[in-house]
Parts: sequence; structure tokens; C-alpha cells
Amino acid sequence: MSRRLERLNVLLRREISDLLRRQVKDPRLAEFTSITHVDTSPDLQHARVYVSIMGTPEEKALSMTALTAAAAYLRHELRDRLIIKRVPILQFRLDESIEEAAHILEMMNELGRKRRE
Repeated sequence: MSRRLERLNVLLRREISDLLRRQVKDPRLAEFTSITHVDTSPDLQHARVYVSIMGTPEEKALSMTALTAAAAYLRHELRDRLIIKRVPILQFRLDESIEEAAHILEMMNELGRKRRE
């Protein structure tokens, strides 16, 4: 991946996070929603936005629906904020790596407690 593309991914992640926090007021969006990373295609046509959502499976599904519905709005806002020739089409993907890591850490702590006993 080129350095330019890496910088664009970081910039998109920061700007989308800011837009979600400050401007998107959809009640379906879970309170603990964070953008973990963005992966933009080399031709800048598409960007996969990975999202971590803390909550129940129903809250995650609702939040993903809200993000998909807000994709065009977010792209329009990004067009105003960024000085790039083409703003990519946003595709949201659920990233459960944070929850998986928390679960593994919990299991390790439980094993440590059992060993001490």
C-alpha cells in the first residue's frame, strides 16, 4: 500500500469518526460505535470502513443499518471537508476484533483466577 493511500485511510477514519460523533443523529446508531480502520481501493473508488459496535446483536444490526443509510450523507460531507479529486463510496463492515480480544482477555483472567485457587 502506498504512503499516500495510507494517509488517506487515516484521514478518512478521523473525519468519518468526527462526523458520526457530531452530526449523525440517528437513534438506531449505538452509543459505543467507533471506526477501527478504513481500507481504500487503489483507484479511490471504494472505501471499506470497519466499525466496532459494542452492544447486543440487535443493536449491532440496527447500527449497521443506520450507517448504511448514512453513507451517502457522509460521502457528501466528506466532499466538503476534504480536498481530494474523488471521495470514495463508503461500504461499512462490522469489525468484531475488539470484542473478540476482550473475550480472550476475560478467559485468560478466569484461568489465572482458577490457577491461584
